[in-house]
Amino acid sequence: MARKPGRKNAIAGQFAARPIAMLEAPAYRVLSRAAHLVLSRLEIEHAHHGGKDNGKLPCTYQHFQEFGVHERMIAPAVRELVALGLVEITRRGCGGNAEFRQPNLYRLTYRPAHDASGDGTHEYLAITTIDRADEIAKQARLAADPGAVRRAKNKIPPTQSEPFRLHKVGAK
Repeated sequence: MARKPGRKNAIAGQFAARPIAMLEAPAYRVLSRAAHLVLSRLEIEHAHHGGKDNGKLPCTYQHFQEFGVHERMIAPAVRELVALGLVEITRRGCGGNAEFRQPNLYRLTYRPAHDASGDGTHEYLAITTIDRADEIAKQARLAADPGAVRRAKNKIPPTQSEPFRLHKVGAK
């Protein structure tokens, strides 16, 4: 049987290529498992949009959960990706009642944006050492917005919440 002429390493189906510079970057190498899953889910969303809507990629917490990210790990993973420069949130969404609910919109910084030419902004390349990247990732994972945490616990939409007040530990 004769072989077909052409490439021997052709990939069947859609795929998401990542630049080698990104794979070698300290920012990518320190990512947590949850951040890897969130990044992969955003790449899938990018593919579902035909690779054309980078910067307008809607992804809900439910999408991340269905992909295997634990609900408590989604926000820290997103903060980590943003702090390390791999992802940008172009519009903050909000939970709450169905008529007010909106997902975050994301942009992958290593892909061209929907409204720009070029090959992406590659903010992650500004981090040059593993130690610095690890420090940034740890701080980002821990840097929860207290108001958002309180609203999530009480299931209060952001528009109806009262201002966050700092209480001393042990105070009533």
